[in-house]
Formats: sequence, C-alpha cells, structure tokens
Amino acid sequence: MRGPLGAVIGRYPSSDGSDQMSSIIRHNRKCKDLVFLVIFIAFWVAMIVNSSFGFNQGNPLRLTYGLDYKGNVCGDRHAKPGLRELELKYWLNPNQVYLSGLKDNQFELADARSICLLDCPAPSEDTLNWVCDYPEGEIRLAMNDWIDRNYDYFEFLTPEMRNASLQLRGPCYPVIFPSVNVYWSCQFIARPSNNSLKHWQQMGGVNINEDIIIDKSIHSSINSRSAVLKRYMADIGKSWRVLLVCGGIVPLALSLIWLLLIRHFVAAMPWITVALFNILIISVTMFYYLKAGWIGNDAISPIIGEHDPYIRIIGRELHHLRAVAVLMTFIMVVSVLTSIAIVRRILMATSVLKVAAKVIGEAQALIIFPIIPYTILGVFYMIWFSAAFHLFSSGQVVQNSCNSNCCAYDLASKQVHCDRCCGYSIHYTPHIGIAILFHLFGCYWATQFFKAASSTVIAGSVASYYWARGETSGEIPFLPVFSSMKRLMRYSLGSVALGSLIVSFVESIRFMLESIRRRLKVSGTTPNNWFGKAAFSTARFCLSCIEWTIKSVNRNAYIMIAITGKSFCKSSAVATELIISNILRIGRVNVIGDVILFLGKLCVSLSTALFAFLMLDTHRYKSAHNKISSPLFPVLVCWALGYVVATLFFAVVEMSIDTIILSFCQDSEEHQGTAQYAPPLLIETLNDENEMQRLTQGSNDIP
Repeated sequence: MRGPLGAVIGRYPSSDGSDQMSSIIRHNRKCKDLVFLVIFIAFWVAMIVNSSFGFNQGNPLRLTYGLDYKGNVCGDRHAKPGLRELELKYWLNPNQVYLSGLKDNQFELADARSICLLDCPAPSEDTLNWVCDYPEGEIRLAMNDWIDRNYDYFEFLTPEMRNASLQLRGPCYPVIFPSVNVYWSCQFIARPSNNSLKHWQQMGGVNINEDIIIDKSIHSSINSRSAVLKRYMADIGKSWRVLLVCGGIVPLALSLIWLLLIRHFVAAMPWITVALFNILIISVTMFYYLKAGWIGNDAISPIIGEHDPYIRIIGRELHHLRAVAVLMTFIMVVSVLTSIAIVRRILMATSVLKVAAKVIGEAQALIIFPIIPYTILGVFYMIWFSAAFHLFSSGQVVQNSCNSNCCAYDLASKQVHCDRCCGYSIHYTPHIGIAILFHLFGCYWATQFFKAASSTVIAGSVASYYWARGETSGEIPFLPVFSSMKRLMRYSLGSVALGSLIVSFVESIRFMLESIRRRLKVSGTTPNNWFGKAAFSTARFCLSCIEWTIKSVNRNAYIMIAITGKSFCKSSAVATELIISNILRIGRVNVIGDVILFLGKLCVSLSTALFAFLMLDTHRYKSAHNKISSPLFPVLVCWALGYVVATLFFAVVEMSIDTIILSFCQDSEEHQGTAQYAPPLLIETLNDENEMQRLTQGSNDIP
C-alpha cells in the first residue's frame, strides 16, 4: 500500500485540520540501487581500458588508405620511407593485377606489389613512362626528388636492373594503362595506351594482359564490404566539422528556439511543428534522390581529383544511398498521412502544452538546464568517436601467408627475390570485434544514462512546483533545478543507472536479433514457410513492444524517483499502478502531446540532416584529401546526434507534462479523488468540472 506523497515533497495540512499548509518537508532519503551504481562505475573503468587499447593499437589512417608491399600505411609520415602526402595506392605490375582477377588462380591482389604515390600515373602519348620502386640502395635519390621526377629513375638503372624491369620484375614498371584515383587507390582502366604498348614491345618487354579483368579485380577489392565500412568510418572522421556544427551547435540553437516559442506562442506551435516536419522530411528525401542520381546529375562519384571523363564507376555507396532513398520515401508517405490524420487532435495537444508552458514560465531555469547534460554528452561523444576510430583501425599489420611465386628486384640486396612476394593485410582478432561491440554498447548506455538523469532532475523541479500549488514563494527552493540535481547526485544515481541499463540491454538484444535475421536472409537460410516467417515477424514485433513499454515505464519511474526517492523497482511499481488506475485520464491528455513532441524532435533532427547535406555538398568535401565517399553516414550520425540533443531539451516539456499528470493522479488518490494542489489550468485541461467548480467556489469564499 502506497503512502501519501504530500508528506514527502510537498506541503500537507496541519494537525488541527485547518487549511494552512506547513512548509516543504526536507524529507529524509537514502541511497538506492547502490549495486548498479557500482556496476556503472566499473563499466566506465572498463570503457577507459577498452579505449586505451584502441588508442595504443589503432591508426585511423588505415580506414582510408591502403598498404604498400612493405606493410606501410599510405600517407603515414612515420613510415620507412616517409610517406607523408603519398596517399594513393598503386599496383606496379599489371600482370599481377590480372592474375588476381582470375577465378582459378590462387594469387591475391593483396600480394601484388604496390607502392604509395602522390597521384595516379598516366601513359605518355609519344614515349613510355615508368613508375619505379622507392629509391634505396644504389639509387641515391631523396623521396622528394623521386616524386619530382614522376617516380621515374629508369635512366639510372644498370643493365641488370633494366633487364629485370623489362621482365616486369622491377625496380621500374611501365605505365601502360591509364588509372584514376578511386577511394585513394589507382583504379586501372582496361584500355591500354597503344603508343605506350608499342614502345614497350619494341624494347622487348614481356607480354602484358589487356583483358577487362584487370579493371574488375581492383574494382572488386575497392568495393568489398570491409572496405566500404572502413570508408564510412573515415567519412565521419573527415566530416568532423559537419558533425560539430550540425550534430551539436545547430540542434542546440533549434531546441532552444523551440522551447522559447512553446513558452510564448504555445497555441501556434503544434501547427507550426506539423507543417515544418512535413516540409523537412520531403526535403531530406529529395536530397537522397539527388545524391542517388534519380533527380538531376548530382549523384556521388567515387572518383577523386583528375579523371577520365568517359569513365563512371558505381560502388556500394551509391546502392546504399538508393536503398535509403526508397526507405525515406516510405517514411515520408506514412508521416504525411499520419500528420493529416491528427489534425483534429491538435487542439487537445495545445491544451496539454499550455500546462508545460506555464511550468517553464514559473521555473525558467528549466530552459537552460539541458545545456549541462548537453555539454557532458558533447565531451563524451568527442572522446568516444576518437576512440571508435582507433578501435576500428586497431588490427595488426601482418604479412600474408601465401605460396605465390612472384619475383621482384630488391634494390637493397641487388638481386631478384622470388620468396618475398607476400603482401600485407590488417588482421583483426576476435577480441577486437568484442571490444568494438562493447564500445558501441557503452555509447548507448551512457546516452541513456545522461538522458535519464536529465529527465529525473526536470521531474524533481516540476514536482516542487506542483506540490507547492505553483506558487512562486520562498517556500519553493530558489533554484529548484539545482536542488533536484543535488537529490539526484546524492541518492538516485544507482536507480538511474539501473533504468538506463534495462533499456540498453533490451535494445542490444533487439539489434543482435535483427543482425542475425539479416545474415540468415543474405545466406538464404531463412525459413520459407509461413510459420517461420510468422515467427520472425512476431519476435520482432514483440521486441518492439517490449522496448516501447520499458521506455514508457522507465520515464514514469524516473518521475516517481524524483518525487519519492524510492528505488527504481518500487518507483516503477508506483508509477505503473497510478497509470493503470488513471489510464483514461492520462491517455486522453498525454498521447497527442507526445506525438507533437516527437514530431518536434524529428523537426530538429531532420533540420540537422538537411544542414549536413548542404555542408557536405560544398567543394571542400567533393575533392582531394577531404573528399568523402558518401554523405550517408555523416548525415545519419548528424541526424542521430540532433535527435539526442532535441530529446534532452524537449524533455523539459515532456517531463513537465508527465510529472504534473502523475502528481495530479497521486494528489487525487491521496485526497479521495479531489486534487488539492492542482493548478487551475491543469484542471481545465483535464476537463474535471467538479474540481474546477470546487476551486472556483473556494476562491469566491475568500474575503
């Protein structure tokens, strides 16, 4: 049986039965759910250790640039030799590239001899160009001189070296095929230069294969799943300015503007929010159509810098953009139809938002409070993203195990070697995958924790307002927000950690099951009968319902934690009992208000996505070093960050409504169905005519 809450946080009638209320009770609380607070602290220690591993072992350059035949990462200034600004991977021997594309051949492209260059070489129109290996041994050229000579020191070779070069064994190799810079690798074009090939044959060079396979081999390597995933991660790193502006500053400004507008123009905001949401979702969808190439000629191109105008290379990135464009089309249609369906209910939402606007007007510190969790989350995300880049690139560079017999001239030993042709690859051990999953889970748990802590502080502040009958007197703490923060920090961090852990755990299970479903679908092992498909669909639906229910229960549990100081489980039970006993009253008032707030969050997040599209569409991110492979990931990350920021700020309105409604329900139960502390606006909103009449009569009796 629940005890009354008036004696916990509000005021209560004096013992003589008079209407005079005593002052706010400085209630005695105890720390709750300490075990989960300890678990959360231990988790943060593990996060620090996990991130330290990434910082020690990772190199974000590996996400963008390839490896040369010595195992160096292109562009690495600390490599031997130094490869600063030499960011393009070039395969020297075209016949090795050809062999790697044959289905029945065991030779791998990773074992083909490759070096790092400043730009992709092109065949000459009247002579034969050469690209020579890094200068060393008898070739006494500095790296800068080697670059200035277009990587060509063929004239300095000894007769033995020249003979080896004509056999495609180096140290110099002919430039027969044109190549273009595609994702920092020189993509061969299966169209050899006739003049260069003629000069090569006149010099007695060995036969060079001219089949289309030489084009497809590199193209397949560039567009493998692992290569695309690495490029997507690198895109986020290159567009960090976009993430800072569109994932941090823009949603902060828009959220503050929305709160101020809801405070002063509450009647118009639901209509503005719905209209703006429809405009934004249509705009973002159209941008995806532009980048997918379905509207106009602005599709993304993987070719970087100068390239052959007759060549067009389509990678996985473009297919992914088209898939997202189709998905956005479906979401757009559903959203527009839904917004039309709720037009008649917007008036009810306006009444609900008036209550929140009244609270925000009385406790104005609530408007700026979300800046505190926003700042904390901003610092956390910057560190988290940096650690994520290092973790994703923390594999070891190891030499491949191969049996290929590919010979090459070694300048240091002055002879041809046929037993050192195995190239280098980045080896990812299973524990790296576990570390990445742990890092992703940590981000989600930390985000949920800070959002829950912010919601609890807001609920405590609003509860102080309600249980003091909304009076702005000295009996309300001068800074209710900071008083609520103090109570949270001192007593309820463990409860918040438990609630956020439950949400994160359920969401992680849902994510893993969805990943398993997709893998089974790709491998063709998903059940084809109706029973299997129904089981899959039912499981997904049940998990979605469980997730939604837990989030709803958690939000109300945080309110009761702020009011009562009880543990998470007891607060959840109290909140659930209140909701069940007042389901009609709460559902009538709260559902449409939540819909409008959700649309408001989407407006902010879609605006950030739109701004991100516009920033990424500039020349800075379309060429040279900063070119991104696809705007897909940076835009999605900006959208997610914008939604998180909007959630922090919109929680002021959302938690204000929920806290006041739950407090009203508790107030009614404590006083035999007659709320003692409810403000008139709330009673009017809930259409409680008896309460309104009683309150009006009570005020008329006052002389």
